[in-house]
Amino acid sequence: MRDAVFKMFICGEGGVGKTTLTNRYVTGIFKDQSMTIGLDFYLKDVEIEDRKVSLQIWDFAGESRFRALIGGYVRGATGGIFMYDITRYSTLINIDEWLEIIGQNLKDSYEDIPIILVGGKADLDEIRSVTKEDAIEVGKSRHLYGFIECSAKSGQNVESVFTSLARAMMENANLI
Repeated sequence: MRDAVFKMFICGEGGVGKTTLTNRYVTGIFKDQSMTIGLDFYLKDVEIEDRKVSLQIWDFAGESRFRALIGGYVRGATGGIFMYDITRYSTLINIDEWLEIIGQNLKDSYEDIPIILVGGKADLDEIRSVTKEDAIEVGKSRHLYGFIECSAKSGQNVESVFTSLARAMMENANLI
């Protein structure tokens, strides 16, 4: 028996690694992914502090032509991930456009649910174009819940991304 079901989304520009990260989390396997068409849906049951919860993960395609689909699927979300690629600064600067789309489709402001800023491809640190300090500042200025860098390829912080968000959603629901 589950204690809760949480709907979360993962969004960001195309090619930042959203599907690869989600797939690594759900299956434990790194697999280079092709472009997501529209959206993908994943389910994962987890246990946090003796509570069993199901995560419904909605993975949105990053290309602009698919953004019209987001509205109907983000409704009812209790948490989210905005992901960018640490090697491409351009994938971080469009955060306001994404937050506006999300905010227009939530019952309340996007600030009312935990959204974590996630820097992907941390295994490519030697060609980084976004500093951790810059990303942290962007997240704080948008009132996001937190910041984590990860690598789906190496597995670094993959669990932490989703566990942190699950804990935040559980706290909002007064489960922990």
